[in-house]
Amino acid sequence: MTFVTKILLQSGDRPALDGVVSDIRSIAERKGAELKGPHSEPPDRKRVPQYKTVSGDESRQFKSWEYTVYTRKLEIVGHNEVARRVADLEFPPGIRVEVELEQIEGMGLA
Repeated sequence: MTFVTKILLQSGDRPALDGVVSDIRSIAERKGAELKGPHSEPPDRKRVPQYKTVSGDESRQFKSWEYTVYTRKLEIVGHNEVARRVADLEFPPGIRVEVELEQIEGMGLA
């Protein structure tokens, strides 16, 4: 059985996000792990309305707050030590991390 560790990283701070991806890539290269990615998704533009009153009166609004979220996806195939090391990293503030572990069974004779 092989394990695939899927890592999803999201942030509004693109340089910090790319720095974390670079760190993960260098860890995988040093240990000889198979790393797929990073796969980038198109930036996601978010828009949040801001009201001047608590009642939500739409006629009394400030300019909407807009920001961009950048996403990177990586996969570590096998090599549980690297996956554990990456999951234990101290990530900078503002970086959202999801780690998912998937078990893949090889095609074998029963």
